[in-house]
Amino acid sequence: MSVSGLLLGIINIAIVIAVLILIGVIIVWFCTVMSIAVPEQVQKAYMIVVALVGLYLLVALVLGMPTIRIISMLGTLHILA
Repeated sequence: MSVSGLLLGIINIAIVIAVLILIGVIIVWFCTVMSIAVPEQVQKAYMIVVALVGLYLLVALVLGMPTIRIISMLGTLHILA
């Protein structure tokens, strides 16, 4: 793996994490506007899930595993089950 490929992979991981956090912020904002309280435990759990997704992507990048194939394979198994 080249240095440029590793750098692009890290940038892609940062973009995915930023988008997931932005989605969470928008949901919390929308719930606040609608006067629906989002428990702090739910927000922490969401951040843990985002961190796990980031860790998964980082490990997949370091090991050279194609993440799209793994995710689509799991989706296929879920549909068949």
